Amino acid sequence: MKTPSAEAGVPPEAVARWLQPFLDHLAKERRYSACTVRNYRQAFEDFYRWLPPASRGAIEALTARDLRDFVIEAQGRFGRRTLHNQVSGLRGFFRYWMRRGRLRSNPLAGVPLPKLPHSLPKFLTETQVTALLAGPSRRLAEESLPPRTAWRDRLVLELLYGGGLRVSELVALDYGAIDLEQGCARVLGKGRKERICPLGAVATAVLRKYRDDFAPRGGSGDPVLTGDDSRRLTVRAVQRLVKRYLALAGLPMDLSPHKLRHSYATHLLDGGADLRAVQELLGHASLTTTQIYTHTSVARLKEIHARAHPRA
Repeated sequence: MKTPSAEAGVPPEAVARWLQPFLDHLAKERRYSACTVRNYRQAFEDFYRWLPPASRGAIEALTARDLRDFVIEAQGRFGRRTLHNQVSGLRGFFRYWMRRGRLRSNPLAGVPLPKLPHSLPKFLTETQVTALLAGPSRRLAEESLPPRTAWRDRLVLELLYGGGLRVSELVALDYGAIDLEQGCARVLGKGRKERICPLGAVATAVLRKYRDDFAPRGGSGDPVLTGDDSRRLTVRAVQRLVKRYLALAGLPMDLSPHKLRHSYATHLLDGGADLRAVQELLGHASLTTTQIYTHTSVARLKEIHARAHPRA
């Protein structure tokens, strides 16, 4: 059977010599998720296919000029954010082989990238969140959903907003990671870093009700969220679920489950939460990542000022 890389045009010898050790490092030492490892692999495969045949056997000899040419050409194929992600993956690849002595320098060092457009994260207002979270109860009252499904759907939405969880963190939750008495969950985030997430009183109450009524035999290793087939809910299933309730609430369909995490962070800061506390709650490695939500809050305050102040 061909490996994914072989099918993508990377010969087995290049996979064995260059790619696979790097991917093993990401998965086993850095403990990156399968999705992140796949993205790094795809970045290398795309770059390898772009290389002239004569350069494919001489990655050690690549120069900054070669990489500059790649970035210029790739701008015609990728959006700016995708290009930044591609280059980030390649930078990690070159750094890995520099540390192991196979490369003398990083050919991407100093190669300029097009600036990313400055965009603030989209989020829902508190009124919009309330309308969204009311969807499962509404469908239960209308008897258009079985009780187990309605309470499961409500639990999904409450955990995304009440705990600020990433979707991957949400679907990975097992009962053994939940402390109902404390109202907290032990979560494995990016890079397999563990953090404790307070879930909020409402999400905790919904979780207790769901467990007691619909999963009384759930063991510590059993998933909290399952489909009708009793298998662990997938990321894609959660994305479809959120879209259904966005439509029900009459909210924009371009919103995603991750926007509930944005809303969680924005509403915390609007309510006076400390920025570093929000950083810990979100599991951000850098405070810079969290600071984008302060821009959102300031933008909202300026909008209110502009509408309400006579000299705005």
